[in-house]
Amino acid sequence: MNIHFIAIGGSAMHNLAIALHLKGHRISGSDDSIFEPSKSRLEKYGLLPEKTGWDAEIIKKDLDCVILGMHAKNDNPELLEAINKSIKIYSYPEFIFEMSKNKTRVVIGGSHGKTSITAMVLHVLKENDISVDYMVGAQLKGFDTMVNINDDNEFMLLEGDEYLSSPIDRRPKFHIYKPNIALLSGISWDHINVFPTKEDYKKQFEIFLETITSGGVIVYNSSDSEVDELVNNCSNSIRKLDYKIPNYFIDNGISYLSTDEGDLPLKFFGEHNLLNLSGAKIICQLMGVQEEEFYQSILTFEGADKRLEPLLFLKDRAFYKDFAHSPSKVRATNDALKNQFKERKLISLFELHTFSSLNENFISEYKDSLINADIKIIYYDPNIAKKKGHESLSDNKIKEAFNDNQLIVFSKSEDLKMYLFEQSYFQTNLLFMSSGNYASLDLDEIKFFLTNN
Repeated sequence: MNIHFIAIGGSAMHNLAIALHLKGHRISGSDDSIFEPSKSRLEKYGLLPEKTGWDAEIIKKDLDCVILGMHAKNDNPELLEAINKSIKIYSYPEFIFEMSKNKTRVVIGGSHGKTSITAMVLHVLKENDISVDYMVGAQLKGFDTMVNINDDNEFMLLEGDEYLSSPIDRRPKFHIYKPNIALLSGISWDHINVFPTKEDYKKQFEIFLETITSGGVIVYNSSDSEVDELVNNCSNSIRKLDYKIPNYFIDNGISYLSTDEGDLPLKFFGEHNLLNLSGAKIICQLMGVQEEEFYQSILTFEGADKRLEPLLFLKDRAFYKDFAHSPSKVRATNDALKNQFKERKLISLFELHTFSSLNENFISEYKDSLINADIKIIYYDPNIAKKKGHESLSDNKIKEAFNDNQLIVFSKSEDLKMYLFEQSYFQTNLLFMSSGNYASLDLDEIKFFLTNN
């Protein structure tokens, strides 16, 4: 097919473009800005647009279809030209569904844990030489592209994002996939710009359960009260399999999983990740992996990129970064590190960056999320807030929202760096949490300081 991508630089979009290119399709694309790693990866496969910006003239009648990314606007000139020429337009979840109609679709949904659970499942399947189609929104270790489409594979594994599909398709992505097997990891209000109330947000997961095919399976985290209530009230004719935190213990900074195979040392930690493991285990069993095979394979799983990712690990100190940005993620990541290394001081830095986190009507959802840290730092850039259409937040408003007068609030990166460099890191863990760029700090410079001071 001859396929054009509008907004090809997106995380999922560029991966899908590469996957279709590798299958032999003719791919073109456009975007008004493309950042790393998308830029280098598109360039590697000869798919990087020659120039940035939109050009209606590149939309030719010989196109079989256009795939429209969420980054584009509904008045995009290429989109309008495609409509004018009656060319078929897909959002990328719609196109993925078309490619998986004859497969068993496995969708991992939830406000948090989607990427980690999907990464665990893919790791275990790869270790057991089980080939599947997949689509993941983040880059994972050991995988070149995060979309794989093969006509011979039985399963399609999909990370089920609840955000909107495209500028002209306001359905959440995970409403489109119609899974045969689904997982729901947790529900915690997010994306306030699209779902202005908790009820609006929760409703999307209720609809998701109804999209599971009749006779299908929902694997769910029953320790999440919102999830447990939704699943048990769901009238869809599906099988319901719940999971909880498995038996485990921590010894000398290592988490051990207690199983019939013995006590198994894990390369990752945190109760939220152990919950993820329990969900991934059931999904893998439904995809043909035996319990013993799962345990042997999960021992070599080191975690998903940017999820409690160790940047430095020394005898008396460590430095981690995490993609955590929603209240539940911030709380889980912070608590995981404190519980794993109880004898160490924890310095936690959280950057307010998302539309929701910068909204004064939402920020109180972060109440007590940093309570277990010894030093709690918030970085907040008023310019970012302004760009996202928000009023500036005062230091007092932030402290009130987090329910913590001990918070240290910075709005200038240099001031933050100076403060960090004044601290002692003996028997200390440093944690950076952000969906942005970590307050524009040079992480290598931080690592160098920690190593030499």
